[in-house]
Amino acid sequence: MLALARWSTTHRKYVLLAWVALLIGISVLGRSAGTTYSNNFTLPHSDAQRASDLLHTSFPAQAGDRDQIVFHVSSGTVLSAPVRARMGATLSQIAALPHVASVISPYAGGAAGRAISADGRTAFATVVFDKRANEVPQSAAERVVRVARAAAAPGLEVELGGQAIEMTERAGFGLSTAVGLLAAVVVLLLTFGSLIAMGLPIVTALFGLGTGLGLIALLTHVVDTPDFSAELAAMIGLGVGIDYALFILTRFREAYATPGPTFGDTRASVVHAMDTAGRAVLFAGCTVVIALLGMMLLGVTFLYGVAIAASLAVLMVMLASLTLLPALLTLVGRRLARPSRRARARARERRGAAHAGVWLRWSAFVQRRPWTIAIIATAVMLLIAAPAIALRLGSSDASNDPSTQTTHRAYELLAAGFGKGFNGPLLIVAQLHAHPVAGQRVASGSAPQSAQLAHLRGAIAATPGVVAVTQPRLNAAGEVATISVYPRSSPQAYATTQLVRHLRGSVLPPIAARAGMNVYVGGVTAGGIDFATVLAHKLPLFIAVVVLVSALLLMLVFRSLVIPLQAAFMNLLSITASLGIVVVIFQWGWLGVFGVHPGPIESFIPVMLFAIVFGLSMDYEVFLVSRIHERWVHTRDNSRAVGEGLALTGRVVTAAAAIMVCVFLSFVLGEERVIREFGVALASAVFLDAVVVRCLLLPAVLHIVGPRTWLLPAWLGRRLPRLNIEGTAVPLPAAPLPASPLLAAAADARPRAGTPAGRAEG
Repeated sequence: MLALARWSTTHRKYVLLAWVALLIGISVLGRSAGTTYSNNFTLPHSDAQRASDLLHTSFPAQAGDRDQIVFHVSSGTVLSAPVRARMGATLSQIAALPHVASVISPYAGGAAGRAISADGRTAFATVVFDKRANEVPQSAAERVVRVARAAAAPGLEVELGGQAIEMTERAGFGLSTAVGLLAAVVVLLLTFGSLIAMGLPIVTALFGLGTGLGLIALLTHVVDTPDFSAELAAMIGLGVGIDYALFILTRFREAYATPGPTFGDTRASVVHAMDTAGRAVLFAGCTVVIALLGMMLLGVTFLYGVAIAASLAVLMVMLASLTLLPALLTLVGRRLARPSRRARARARERRGAAHAGVWLRWSAFVQRRPWTIAIIATAVMLLIAAPAIALRLGSSDASNDPSTQTTHRAYELLAAGFGKGFNGPLLIVAQLHAHPVAGQRVASGSAPQSAQLAHLRGAIAATPGVVAVTQPRLNAAGEVATISVYPRSSPQAYATTQLVRHLRGSVLPPIAARAGMNVYVGGVTAGGIDFATVLAHKLPLFIAVVVLVSALLLMLVFRSLVIPLQAAFMNLLSITASLGIVVVIFQWGWLGVFGVHPGPIESFIPVMLFAIVFGLSMDYEVFLVSRIHERWVHTRDNSRAVGEGLALTGRVVTAAAAIMVCVFLSFVLGEERVIREFGVALASAVFLDAVVVRCLLLPAVLHIVGPRTWLLPAWLGRRLPRLNIEGTAVPLPAAPLPASPLLAAAADARPRAGTPAGRAEG
């Protein structure tokens, strides 16, 4: 780190020019290449995936994504001659578009199934693409939308729904980013009181994030990347980027103002800041990246693109903090830190001493009542986390889309005209082992297989929770048949999950065994249920791996058994509590905020939340505990080390957490339910971690454990490699003296025995 810091400060102009060129070059490449986002829910060995694979090989005409064109008349019926002629021509035109395999018209009689509502005012056509939704070019889906919407007329409403259509309505995140940046500006101004000090973290984060977003655009051409990946990466990258720069900037100002080798020396202060806070940034950033990339161990393809995209954002803002920021600090650091006006310098000193004194007094308060505070704080966190017990994973349906989007309006029309289950039909795929006469449909009584399929259809239709079942459709070889099943409940309802499990577990196996068929329940809705089930089963293993790796890294850094154990426990508390808040708001629909509709929590939210929050929590853990450990090495007084560590970091950690919370909450202003869930989950986790864990629980536990905090068995210490994140640029003082005027002022602010304050606190 010393070598990198010295190189960056020596070649500061070249570093700045290199970052400008990198940002412009990557952005231009990203814009010229465009983006090809795709939501690939492929799950090997799942029932829905077997159905999809079977259709892909044996019935390609039915293997692609199925979307709906819903039309509704305000008066009359859809069977009127003008409406029938207009929509018939539109459907014929759509059937001829590229990547459209077929269009099942509601006017096609029995082949279309029940596609006209009982009152005759609503109907829907099914568009079958020639590829799965994640492989359908966005331009192809946009053409379908354009042609279908052109058929709308006064008294005739036309809307579209389905996975491929969803890809055409991806909302931007410019407003959320702008609000998050504005909030960060306000917090930084309140923290530093300087435009230059405020601007450096913002500029550094924007350079890193801009480059990262350009790389993500290129990534979409190589790896299947979900459509919300850029928003999530921007949310995380902006938050951690500003925080990393904030920690380094704070350490620079402290070094510049502290009597010693770095006093008044801009470059030496920058090198010192990078050798101390820079090491912590490198460690914390690498931990976040490792935790994010750890999601790839789950073997779920959908998460690969998300993990890499978020990792790229964190990696680039970390690199900007470690190279661009020291270069900028070397250029403008003297203007930033010099006491150009003595009045300002004295005011800053008084404010610093006051803040340090507040944190010292707070630590003394916690020290007097550690057990009470630890018990109360833990109870509060467990109470907030309690709703997480009721967490239900799944995939939200189009009812949660913004009301301005055509997918939401199509959902409402289908639900009103036919029932909510028509928004998420199940696709039964049956593989026959005998070979009847080939045809598009199985004629009643034409072969034994016809009777078997009729029996299968009848059993499904008689299943509670099923509203309608279409006639079987057979492939050209007469060996694979498909049946569409419409549940009574909506795609995201728990009743639909129970129906799928009942069909797979009780209804279909006996019929398949007697007829010698392989029968699978597929379709988008069933695929979402399988996806949630797989992630729920793999979540405990993933949590164990992340906790173990994080604990091992902390053990290497702090040479302690207590620090890794408390970090694992408290991080789990923060994450579970944030999940409890997400359940209350998004699953139960309480509080009436954000205008959300109750529904399941997206199945990948807990996995990603654990990866992201565990990494982010390591930031505060490292920055706070490293200063406490530094003071412990100086003083060998655990109580003093905890108090002085809090005094040195309390203000900046609080500011960093405030910035994180503001940035994450700003993304709640967006329209994507997934991004809103992430925003609330991450903001609540960071808030609880900073307020309850770092201000209450952590100091209370460290006071309870005392000097035993820093014990490590000798045999284990000899076998563990050493990982230094506390710096080597400035030698540590031999005597247990305060390291800076800030700390001295903080120590002076302590109540002393014999004074009124001391007697009151005693």
